[in-house]
Amino acid sequence: MKMRVINLIKRAAAVLLFAPAVALAAGASVNLDKAPVSTDPAALQHGAKLFVNYCLNCHSASFMRYNQLEKIGLSEQSIRDNLMFTGERVGDLMKIAARPAESKVWFGAAPPDLTLIARQRASGDGSGADWLYTYMRQFYRDTERSTGWNNVVFENVGMPHVFWQLQGEQVAKITENADGSKKVELSLAKPGTLTPAEYDKAVADLVSFLVWMGEPVAEKRKTIGTVVLIFLAGFFVLAYALKKNYWKDIH
Repeated sequence: MKMRVINLIKRAAAVLLFAPAVALAAGASVNLDKAPVSTDPAALQHGAKLFVNYCLNCHSASFMRYNQLEKIGLSEQSIRDNLMFTGERVGDLMKIAARPAESKVWFGAAPPDLTLIARQRASGDGSGADWLYTYMRQFYRDTERSTGWNNVVFENVGMPHVFWQLQGEQVAKITENADGSKKVELSLAKPGTLTPAEYDKAVADLVSFLVWMGEPVAEKRKTIGTVVLIFLAGFFVLAYALKKNYWKDIH
């Protein structure tokens, strides 16, 4: 009886351990474009501007405070003047007034918090940055959707294309492959205020900001990690030399 219970526990543990991997493997594979992520302050500042003006209306960044944007080269006054519009204090979290229940009624699902979205969207297909970069460039007109938009990367997404005035309107030519999967080819039907190259750069800046927001100390962490590895390598050489000198008379 005891062995039976142990075997059941082992099976349950195995199911819990491998269930996420099976679920991910069962999902459709997506061809993602490589995101040109930048740490340049100008790119991050432009990304912050796009985020506040286009994303922060529906999505919160509830783990990030406005004053943290000083780390990408913005002054407190520029944050107040250009990125804060409703009387928040510079030390406040980047939250929105809309309630999740109301957003669920409007969009079918509450818009996710975006503080860690660049890390959450990582998968076997690519990094979270790659997913976001591809997703924001793959919207197309779909009159059957309530929002008027659909997306190649996230089919039947509830989010409308908030950047359509910048990118323009894409239309899709959908064909079916021999294996039953769909092939979607996009073409620009109506140009936006930006050229395709300019729009790609704008999306890249936004994604760079989202990546930075997910871990503002990433560059510092990498620098510390490099210094630690160099120290350990030097210490290993000294320790090995000491060991050889200590044991040279012992055979």
